[in-house]
Amino acid sequence: MDTAKTAKGHPKGLYLLFMTEMWERFSYYGMRAIFVLYMTKMLLMGDAEASEIYGSYTGLVYLTPLLGGYLADRYLGNRRSIEIGGILMAIGQFILFFSASATGASAVTLMWMGLTMLIIGNGFFKPNISTMVGQLYPQGDRRVDSAFTIFYMGINLGAFMSPLICGTLAEKVDFKWGFLAAGIGMLIGLVTFIISKNKVLVDADNKPIGLPTNKFGIAQWGMVIGSIGLIFFLMNFKTMFNSDLDVIGYLIYGAMILMPLIVLTDKSLTKDEKDRIIVIFILAFFVIFFWGAFEQAGASLTIFADRQTDRNLFGWEMPASYFQSVNALAILLLAPLFSSIWLRLGNRGKEPSSPKKMAYGLALISFGYLVIAYAVYGLGMMDKVSMFWLIGLYVIHTMGELCLSPIGLSMVSKLSPVRFSSLLMGTWFLANAAANKFAGTLSALIPGGGESGEAPKTTSFMGFQITDLFDFFIVFVIMCGVAALILFVISRWLEKKMHGIK
Repeated sequence: MDTAKTAKGHPKGLYLLFMTEMWERFSYYGMRAIFVLYMTKMLLMGDAEASEIYGSYTGLVYLTPLLGGYLADRYLGNRRSIEIGGILMAIGQFILFFSASATGASAVTLMWMGLTMLIIGNGFFKPNISTMVGQLYPQGDRRVDSAFTIFYMGINLGAFMSPLICGTLAEKVDFKWGFLAAGIGMLIGLVTFIISKNKVLVDADNKPIGLPTNKFGIAQWGMVIGSIGLIFFLMNFKTMFNSDLDVIGYLIYGAMILMPLIVLTDKSLTKDEKDRIIVIFILAFFVIFFWGAFEQAGASLTIFADRQTDRNLFGWEMPASYFQSVNALAILLLAPLFSSIWLRLGNRGKEPSSPKKMAYGLALISFGYLVIAYAVYGLGMMDKVSMFWLIGLYVIHTMGELCLSPIGLSMVSKLSPVRFSSLLMGTWFLANAAANKFAGTLSALIPGGGESGEAPKTTSFMGFQITDLFDFFIVFVIMCGVAALILFVISRWLEKKMHGIK
């Protein structure tokens, strides 16, 4: 009997990666919870401008893992990449602290600088820590799905704490203290990783994982420094040239088209490897619709929570950023249940395939927006709805996320050839880049009004007129519902392309 497939428990390295990722996500989600509010309340930007900047930032956050994955695979190794990424992200958060301490044009310039460091740092960190989870286990180990679910709980423990801490400091005291708390969280995660990495980051044969593969020379440093300069230029493009051209959108969507062509034309791929990679790319396309809707949490749904949600609790007004903890708390409560369900179904030979699970996730996102659309039907621009409608949306979306996100990470780890593991993980996050950029574009369509000071506006999406919040939320109901149906229909064909990997 294969002991690798019947081993119980998880290696200690999983829990180090759990803690490191928890603090990094504390840092990321703490900043994300207050970012749009910072731009609209402190920098006095309009909703549309703040939404577009949010989309560009979060989109680039998921684009740079291509660079980080490439450099890790060929030179740095996973460990050193995680350390470099952590240092850059901590610097970025502290620069945002100084941005929130400044005024006028200097505050905006410092914001661009901070965002640039966060974007590049995330590129080194994100694909490598996810890849290392898979490397802890031997090929074919059934614990991998469970491991990624546990890892995902670490992500969400950090995501739960950060809006409560950073949000309270930002909205009740001063935004600069929210950014400072996010920076301190990143430092805690980095120090934890550095202290314990050599003891526990080993594979099933007790061999170290994630070590450097080649010398990191001047040319590679040039790529890093050049990337920092390029990101800063792209973030400032519209201001510098007084242009409406969305160069970041062209870059992200262009990369989404180009990467499959680059990977699939590699002559070293066997037919089975190529088929499995095709599955990754097809599912990545559907992921765009999922995250494009889900990531409204940091943009339009935060604006909605701030202005048209009744946040009064026994005479105390709850910060709008607190709602972003609902998703994380629900994951902490529901993730063990979902993990148990998948394992029990797997033991009975009835576990749905990864494509089917993802279709269920999209369907639940659609249903969540249907709930909030019902709540805002006929709502006036100055009216507010009960916070429990928004909480309900986040809980339903959490169930969808548990069907899609940890399953997707595990799937990429299992389907990717070892020599392309970090690059394909980076490519998977490229779909998130496109989705987050798309999320910003969609968020900019939210009608003005409420307490924003903006006059109500009419926008359109693919010919559909958006005149109120009901119209706005219905866009997500239809978009995700249709995507779920299509993915479910083609899931059997995708399963065949996976060649026995579930």
